[in-house]
Amino acid sequence: MSATTPQTRSTTSSLSSARSARLLDTRPVWLVGVVATLAGAVVTETFGLIARGVGVPMEAASPGATEAAEIPVGGFFGGVLFWSVVGIVLAVALARWAKRPARTFVVTTVALTALSMAGPAVAPHTATATQVVLALSHLVAAAVIIPVVARRLSHGRP
Repeated sequence: MSATTPQTRSTTSSLSSARSARLLDTRPVWLVGVVATLAGAVVTETFGLIARGVGVPMEAASPGATEAAEIPVGGFFGGVLFWSVVGIVLAVALARWAKRPARTFVVTTVALTALSMAGPAVAPHTATATQVVLALSHLVAAAVIIPVVARRLSHGRP
C-alpha cells in the first residue's frame, strides 16, 4: 500500500510540470519550436486518424484540380512539419529583433492560422465534413504549437 495521497500526487505532478516548463524556457527558441512542432504534428495526425476512423472521407482537391485525391496517413503530420518551419524561422527572427517577440509571434501566427483556414473552405471537390476536419486540424496544430513557442519567447534570451 502506498503512502502517497491524491494531494501529494497532484503536487508532484505540478512540480514536474513546472520543472518541464522551466526547462523549455531556457532552451534555444529553435529547439523549443522543433519540440512543439513534433508534439503538434502528433496531436494533429491523431486528430486526422480519429476523423478517418469515424468515417470522414479523407479526400481533398487543390484549387484547379479536377478531382479530389486521397489524403495519406501521415499527411497531417507532414503538413504540420512543413508549415511549422515557417513559424520556427519567424520565432527565431522575432526573438532576435522584435521588441515584444511573444506578443508579435502570437498575433502573427493567429492571423496566419485564421488565413490558412480559407484553403479548406474553398477546396473544390471536397466533402464538407473533410473541409471541416481540415480547418479544425489547423486549429489543433496551432493550439499545441503557438502557446509553447510564445511562452519561450516571453522569457527572453537564455
